[in-house]
Amino acid sequence: MRTEDFWQLIDQARAGAGGEADAVAARAVALLAERDPEEIVGYAHHQRRVLAASYRVDLWGAAYLINGGASDDGFEYFRGWLMTQGRAVFARAVGEPDSLAELPGVRAAALSGEEFECERMLSVPWEAYRKATAAELPAERDPVPVPDLNDFWDFDDEEEARRRLPRLAALFVEPPAE
Repeated sequence: MRTEDFWQLIDQARAGAGGEADAVAARAVALLAERDPEEIVGYAHHQRRVLAASYRVDLWGAAYLINGGASDDGFEYFRGWLMTQGRAVFARAVGEPDSLAELPGVRAAALSGEEFECERMLSVPWEAYRKATAAELPAERDPVPVPDLNDFWDFDDEEEARRRLPRLAALFVEPPAE
């Protein structure tokens, strides 16, 4: 499976999900399970690459601000949700995490406190493979390396948040009045 195919499948899943992240994941499982097992393995490989590419400190800081905190697992689930937003939003957020402040749902979350996570999106290839073959997804032979996070900053430091993520900080450090 090529990277383009990976994101097209997610776009197909998004088309009938009404913007609900768990529904995107469920539809992705169903769509992927219809494919050959080799394509499912390819999807799993691309998902690992996408998750590794998004394992970035400032994106973690964005998740922390938006969700009011983000543990290791919380950051994983946030990136699962981010995948459900499609390639353009995902790529832009990885390159410029502060761009998430432009998403209407994120802006609304500054008032509502809604959190953005989708754990199920992370298990799509395993569920699809099991559904298609009644077997477990084979282990990755050459795992994708995860970048080292040497540039951590204190996500609770409001001044640092304003400096690194000014648009998100404007929403979540001092949320707007209703």
